[in-house]
Amino acid sequence: MKAAVIFETKKPLEIADVVTSKPAAHEVLIRTVAVGVCRSDLHFVDGAYPHPLPAIPGHEAAGVVEAVGDEVRTVKVGDHVVTCLSAFCGHCEFCVTGRMFLCVDPGTKRAKGAEPRLKFANGDPVNQMLNLSAYAEMMLVHEHACVAIDRDMPLDRAALIGCAVTTGAGAVFNTTDVTPGETVCVVGCGGIGLAAVNAAKIAGAGKIIALDPVPEKRAIAEKLGATHTYDAMGENVVAEVIELTKGGVHHAIEAVGRAQSAQATVDVLRRGGTATILGMMPLDQKVGLSAMELLSGKRLQGGIMGSNRFPVDIPRLVDFYQRGLLDLDTIIGERMGLERINDAFDELRKGDATRSVITFG
Repeated sequence: MKAAVIFETKKPLEIADVVTSKPAAHEVLIRTVAVGVCRSDLHFVDGAYPHPLPAIPGHEAAGVVEAVGDEVRTVKVGDHVVTCLSAFCGHCEFCVTGRMFLCVDPGTKRAKGAEPRLKFANGDPVNQMLNLSAYAEMMLVHEHACVAIDRDMPLDRAALIGCAVTTGAGAVFNTTDVTPGETVCVVGCGGIGLAAVNAAKIAGAGKIIALDPVPEKRAIAEKLGATHTYDAMGENVVAEVIELTKGGVHHAIEAVGRAQSAQATVDVLRRGGTATILGMMPLDQKVGLSAMELLSGKRLQGGIMGSNRFPVDIPRLVDFYQRGLLDLDTIIGERMGLERINDAFDELRKGDATRSVITFG
């Protein structure tokens, strides 16, 4: 099969021939149909986050099940599925307490010494990234890294649910638990931020404020439900948000991955408000609350993958789309073939794009 491989960070990906092994007992072989191009992949491509190389990135995908291992019970051949990087074991402390998104049990990966899931034609192993490696014509994953969805759901839209929507919408529905009428500020209007804006509308939030330096992205945010938008680079943007909301917002969600945007997320909070950081900031960066902010009841939290329970959440998000509540069509900026993967990353580096989608076949 063809796959986009990172051989060296800060270098273009190369399209290479890669071989997948046969599904083991709890594994699923999926024919990839569509993959979203997420900034998280760019962090690995550019070397900001370490990963063993060579590797195939890509983690926001949808496809069709081609084969299953002997003990797979959750999906069957022919099922349309969405994958999720937060593969879970089902029996560790995190899983049994309802925090499957925190599971890191090695049981979802192949044991050391076993045949690798991915390798080159000469037998050299290829590292699987984020349990998926979706920039490839086929994916071989643990059965707890995918979920079957309604076959009427368009797979190019469904792919976005695997990360951007699960993360952004999950931050609203799960991590922050927005109450109808509360105010929400989303910092950053890429795929994740736009999904958070849309979800805030679904959740019945009152004022929904979106901050982004790109006018076109702010316009899309308004289409998806933002009641007010501001230039994130504006000199007085924090003061304007606080004045608009008469003291600050109940919930602020950071969807960029920069220290400055994280600080703005904290600064726009009202007393008792909660800041949720979704973006992958540089590993040496920190964000915090002052003593006075702590005394005013403000809270700061992470929101990895939208605190998801993806076997339940993803089908529900599909249903939201099918009922016209979740607008995935507007989030997609461009569709392209795998041979243009480096063009998609270049667009991400510019920061102007919403979501590009790689399609197969």
